[in-house]
Amino acid sequence: MTTTRLDAAELRAATAELADLLIDTVDGGASIGFLAPLGRADAVAHWRERADAVAAGRHTVWVARLGDRLLGTVALTFPDKPNSRHRAELVKLMVHRDGRGQGVGRTLLTTAETGAAAAGITLLHLDTETGSPAESLYLSAGWTRIGAIPDYAATPSGALHPTTIFYKRLGTATAR
Repeated sequence: MTTTRLDAAELRAATAELADLLIDTVDGGASIGFLAPLGRADAVAHWRERADAVAAGRHTVWVARLGDRLLGTVALTFPDKPNSRHRAELVKLMVHRDGRGQGVGRTLLTTAETGAAAAGITLLHLDTETGSPAESLYLSAGWTRIGAIPDYAATPSGALHPTTIFYKRLGTATAR
């Protein structure tokens, strides 16, 4: 398995594959901001918007592939305020259902953490559905659980569920 950071052009070229991954993730029940059924046009639009954010330097996207097959993705979103340039939000860690249980999620998480540290990011944060397999992944990878917010987001089926907030320090915090 290889992980690759995509520039905006590469992300645009991979939009169809990433849309398929997003649809599979939502169909699999993951609460990642979308309701089921997720239409292809909406999935494609999501990735096109991310490509624009990558081009503007507000977003970084990595993908994991086994041969030519895209198995997963993860991204970082960067704040635009001067007092928060030391941190980033880890978003949209997705693994295709066919790739789960093979270490893809952990590899992507480690890749994003390493990439963030290399970019001078010293603090990461995220939210994930409470009780989800992702929550277990973050705990086992050394992330600190802050707490849960009830009825924070709807699952793909529309049921409201709590979300758990996590953070992870990557180094010594300094203003940049």
